[in-house]
Amino acid sequence: MNEVVRLALIVNPQAGRGHAARAGAEADSALRTAGAVVTLLEGSSAEQTRSLAQRAVRDEPDGIVVVGGDGTLTGIVDLLAESGLPITLVPAGTGNDLARALGIPTADPQRAALAALGGSARTIDLGTISSQGSERVFLTVAALGFDAKVSERTNTLRHPSGRLRYYLALVVELARLRPTAFRISVDGEVEHEQPGTLLAVGNTGSYGGGMPICPDARADDGRLDVVHVAPLTRLRLLRLFPLLLRGTHLRRPEVQRRRAGSVRVSAPDLVVYADGERVGAGECSIGVRPAAVTMMIPRE
Repeated sequence: MNEVVRLALIVNPQAGRGHAARAGAEADSALRTAGAVVTLLEGSSAEQTRSLAQRAVRDEPDGIVVVGGDGTLTGIVDLLAESGLPITLVPAGTGNDLARALGIPTADPQRAALAALGGSARTIDLGTISSQGSERVFLTVAALGFDAKVSERTNTLRHPSGRLRYYLALVVELARLRPTAFRISVDGEVEHEQPGTLLAVGNTGSYGGGMPICPDARADDGRLDVVHVAPLTRLRLLRLFPLLLRGTHLRRPEVQRRRAGSVRVSAPDLVVYADGERVGAGECSIGVRPAAVTMMIPRE
């Protein structure tokens, strides 16, 4: 007789503009139909979701299934990593960049969820960011340049709504474009000035819903990919965007890529975003925790 599998299903119904609620229902149905005993936990805020994750860990299930976007999982993954429980991600956010990196289907909640029962285990790294007296983990990419400023501007605008607000923020920041006076130290080397337009530190390859800013980054190699774009004019930045979208920008002379175990960055106007969330300003230290999390991935 097969042993019954006990799973905690954590759903953020607000993720993906409500898409996670539907994805959660499909995941729940698929797992129960397959014979799993499922405890459904729905949180309406980041704080409540974290509280539910703590409860789930205390109940000691056989695994945790998380329905939501990269931000939903990032907000609780440190707790789940400490427990050692395998995590299954059912992507239902707006970006889903971690799912893309791991080969998790972004449009098939049932198949993604069933990986909890018959998937392949894959151990991945976690990025860490220390800034302003606190440390947070991240799963995909930390942005510290023009892209982070666009995210910051988007969050300050009240109108319009949706993607139009992002596009307006992009136009505003293009008009204000100037190099960031980065001071950078990689792997403990002497800190040096390296002004630039973009600086991204990737545990995985893409951010923003599939833009491969760090196309060579791998989630399980124990290293980070550091991509630096030199100071550019507005026109040259606009010309670089198509290459960024295709992941071919590393060939350009104004783009440098390094692999690192740790990076320290500061700048007077530094803003730091990771997994789509603001995580620091002014200065930050970025590192990696190798093989920190076990993810369940659908078999091919």
